[in-house]
Amino acid sequence: MQPVNPTFSPLYQQIKGLLLKSLQDGEWKPGEPIPSETELAVRYGVSQGTVRKAIDELAAENLVDRKQGRGTFVATHNEAKSEYRFLRLAADEEPGVKPKSTYLSVERVRASSQIAKLLDIKPSDSVFVVKRVMRFDTVPRIFDEIWLPASQYKGLTLERLQQWNSTLYGFLESNFNVRMLRAKEHIKAVSAQAEHATILQVETGTPLLLVERLSMTYADKPVELRRGWYLTDRFSYRNELY
Repeated sequence: MQPVNPTFSPLYQQIKGLLLKSLQDGEWKPGEPIPSETELAVRYGVSQGTVRKAIDELAAENLVDRKQGRGTFVATHNEAKSEYRFLRLAADEEPGVKPKSTYLSVERVRASSQIAKLLDIKPSDSVFVVKRVMRFDTVPRIFDEIWLPASQYKGLTLERLQQWNSTLYGFLESNFNVRMLRAKEHIKAVSAQAEHATILQVETGTPLLLVERLSMTYADKPVELRRGWYLTDRFSYRNELY
């Protein structure tokens, strides 16, 4: 039984912290079930209600997924409902259409000072730069430039990405055990430069939406930076605010 300190913080928060540590340490992998509330209550020496409250918070943060009659599972990017959790671009007339990715290149380079600062690595550290285009109904709508710390993704190649049939986050989770838990985005209007225009098949100067996203895993560690140029005619950037 793992002891907890009932005077340090609310007991359920302490249990939540212990569960988070087990998730971060990989005790339970994405898509795998975690122990039952009864088992966890015994493990931590607390009531089932305390465990339930801790798990409720993890579920609200999309870290675990409750499945009625089956138990609680570690959330995964490889499930349909989580595949495009961070993607906010949707067609105005058919918002349920899913994109298809084409990976254009993977290059290993030294991180610039700006990229290194955002990814919390040293400027001398290596990063993979991934370029891809996302199409909706065969029409290119997003051009992404993605920076990934090389130390986190050893063995990443263009061939491996091109052979993958699901999302990038599903690929990174399945092959490198990295889960994207939350992200921060900055959005602004820009004009298409030559590279963007060529890939998105528009004229240079066409209005685009530039979305910069920094994605974090456990302990708010940055593990991905991307800049996406979005072509938004007949498409909208959609978000829900609470």
